[in-house]
Amino acid sequence: MLMKEYRICMPLTVEEYQIGQLYMISKHSHEQSERGEGVEVVQNQPYLDPEHGQGQFTEKRVYLNNKLPSWARAVVPKIFYVTEKAWNYYPYTITEYTCSFLPKFSIHIETKYEDNKGSNGKIFGGEPREEETEVCFVDIAYDEIPERHYKESEDLRYFKSEKTNRGVLKEGWIESQEPIMCSYKLVTVKFEVWGLQTRVEQFVHKVIRDVLLLGHKQAFAWVDEWIDMTTEEVREYERATQEATNLKIGTFPPAISINDTPLPSSAHGPSSAPTTPLTTEPPDFLAVPKDRPRKKSAPETLTLPDPARRNSGFRLPSIFSWNSPPQPE
Repeated sequence: MLMKEYRICMPLTVEEYQIGQLYMISKHSHEQSERGEGVEVVQNQPYLDPEHGQGQFTEKRVYLNNKLPSWARAVVPKIFYVTEKAWNYYPYTITEYTCSFLPKFSIHIETKYEDNKGSNGKIFGGEPREEETEVCFVDIAYDEIPERHYKESEDLRYFKSEKTNRGVLKEGWIESQEPIMCSYKLVTVKFEVWGLQTRVEQFVHKVIRDVLLLGHKQAFAWVDEWIDMTTEEVREYERATQEATNLKIGTFPPAISINDTPLPSSAHGPSSAPTTPLTTEPPDFLAVPKDRPRKKSAPETLTLPDPARRNSGFRLPSIFSWNSPPQPE
């Protein structure tokens, strides 16, 4: 098991981001899906928790088969996907990822949002852990993303919002920016396979970091598209986009369940208490950049210890999914 805490600041308020997060997730999922691949929304409905109150439960399937190397496609089920289950009690959320084909692999993400600069060192409680958790600060303006996915319109070093008058984000912007919020994410990756555990867990964390960087960068880059939306308007956008994304995948009919009846707490619930769409292999837009300095402890491509397949590299699927804010009463 490898646990890390990520802190991502944005020039928004926690209240604003509740709308922005939903818009960004829906738009990005649709853009990155294609026939036979992508994120299928299975359920999206209110959920009532006795401790956290009213929230939103979502279940998604991320189809990966066409992204796997040919040797892997020969042994995995024809329909291969990762399941994401999310419980969103904004500004507190839980997301869990599992894969039936890899029962010893799981990801657990607990998220909290606060209006500060990432200065709360005890946001996840002050209880001592077995070992010290590494804290990783992510700068949405100056941390690098893969060059082939660079978009000038999403470069926050030059972007200025017309509707909010926020930006351009200069170096050191976190210290002077108002308003500012921070997305705190406690991420636990488990891959309990002897001989591969350390390398796989470190590799997955690298992918997750790039996922978080891109998603939060886009949330602000698209701010003028969503800042004037009401909760009802962004929920309708979410509904329409989810249906279009399911159709775009093509292999399966839309299977979205969005209703106004809260699920009882016994119907669903994370195995442990509480964010961020899952793609496939590190999807093209999230591949670990070749030119970014990285620690040497984890390879970008993992090779299975099979003598007959010494040249076959197995890329793990990247985890890319965010949650839907709670349905208002």
